[in-house]
Amino acid sequence: MARVEIPVVAFTRAGTVLPDALVGDMVNGHTLPNDGRVGLIITNTSADTEHNVTISLSRVVDGQPVTPRVETVGAATALAFGPFAPGDYGSAVAVAVDSASLTLLAVRVA
Repeated sequence: MARVEIPVVAFTRAGTVLPDALVGDMVNGHTLPNDGRVGLIITNTSADTEHNVTISLSRVVDGQPVTPRVETVGAATALAFGPFAPGDYGSAVAVAVDSASLTLLAVRVA
């Protein structure tokens, strides 16, 4: 199956109502539309277990792919990642999670 796209919410000066975060899909993974001004908020809803998120880079060095970033999100913790430079991460960032306890919310600064 195809990766699940993470909808991006744009910040505004008037305020933006944030939607519910997307539950992590361990099987298909996710894709994040990227223009270099997006950020990703990942929340671990598990009260007692840390989990990992893998953020892939699209860059190739000497014909070899660059190792993806693996970040640990502590139990009951939210972390914000980004922005993602299009030259390094591409126009669609591939994101994988190791648990459905991780939720994802993408934001763009207008």
